[in-house]
Amino acid sequence: MEEDTAEPLLAPTDGVPPVLVTPEQVAEAAASLAAGTGPLAVDAERASGFRYSARAYLIQLRRAGAGSFLIDPIPVTDALGPLAAVINDLEWVLHSADQDLPGLAELGLRPARLFDTELGGRLAGFERVGLAAMVEKLLGRALRKGHGAADWSTRPLPDEWLNYAALDVELLLELRDEVAASLEAQGKTDWAAQEFEHIRTSEPAAPKADRWRRTSGIHTLRKARQLAVVRELWIARDTLARARDVAPARILPDAAIVSAATADPRTIAQLRTLPVFGGPRQRRYSREWLAAIDRARALPDDELPSLTQAFEGPPPVNRWERRDPIAAARLTRARAAMGELSTEHAIPVENLLSPDLVRRLCWDGLPSYDRVGTPDDLAAAIDGFLKSGGARPWQRELSVPVLTVALTPQQAD
Repeated sequence: MEEDTAEPLLAPTDGVPPVLVTPEQVAEAAASLAAGTGPLAVDAERASGFRYSARAYLIQLRRAGAGSFLIDPIPVTDALGPLAAVINDLEWVLHSADQDLPGLAELGLRPARLFDTELGGRLAGFERVGLAAMVEKLLGRALRKGHGAADWSTRPLPDEWLNYAALDVELLLELRDEVAASLEAQGKTDWAAQEFEHIRTSEPAAPKADRWRRTSGIHTLRKARQLAVVRELWIARDTLARARDVAPARILPDAAIVSAATADPRTIAQLRTLPVFGGPRQRRYSREWLAAIDRARALPDDELPSLTQAFEGPPPVNRWERRDPIAAARLTRARAAMGELSTEHAIPVENLLSPDLVRRLCWDGLPSYDRVGTPDDLAAAIDGFLKSGGARPWQRELSVPVLTVALTPQQAD
């Protein structure tokens, strides 16, 4: 479908539904959805970049025979039981499901089955997998864009935003059918089902250790004491942000943290001369910020953070050639093999197998590559490693044979 021939979809066919804000309204919506048929289109709007939490601030639902519903979960958080009783037994259709499922799960809403149109599009080999791009390609309609990154914790929500939100589920069920047909035609239905189930059942990732080291601009600091200041300010900011449910960067930007670590202010007056810290929003936290800096200053040398970050798993790839050239050669061959497999099946290489899992396999995944035994022994060892790392059966079926050839020691080791 050419871009200039796509028919604009400016508003939902049946109009923008009212926002449901009472337990009675939610119960009525649940009854209507129960009378519908087929899968349930689901979307949720968060306030990423504005709020600390990933909670849903608007829920959009649509089912054949029932129509669309917009629910404000904030005033009815404890009254969603009737809705959960109906929709949790259904197949949900979402676009980029991993973005919305955690926030919905916090509300007791969890699908029995899942179809992810974005992930399905990747597996089907579509170059562009955004919702608007896929709707245009497969359904010939042009969706309105523009409010996905808005602050959805705003109340009342503007009418234009609600129109945008309703449109996100307007064609999702039709899109699901088109994606499913593409997957079926390519023999990828079972592969997609395994991926959808993996997304549906995955637990939220545990927070990474030393998250403060991801502070933007930290690479400019050269002293351990400065890193300690960054760490203490980051922790103080995170504590405030969590308590107020405000995005950390809106409490104090990373650049201000690095600036304070560089300047090392000793008094509130000195602190307030720095960019941002003298602003009206930050001035009320001056004592907290200075206390954090003082804690870093008081640390004994043996408690200061290391200038170099300890890596979990393999080191950065650009260091492999120096530290272990044989492993570097293994990775080069493995990447080439996975690239060819990606082209053969028209699936992005990162969806064929986690790149991190490939790196771990090539670095130290097997006890000793030159003593594994026969090619069948090597294949079994690779398969076991990938399985323990969470690779799905279809991924192992495709990748183990090519990785076995690529990692056979006699080839280059």
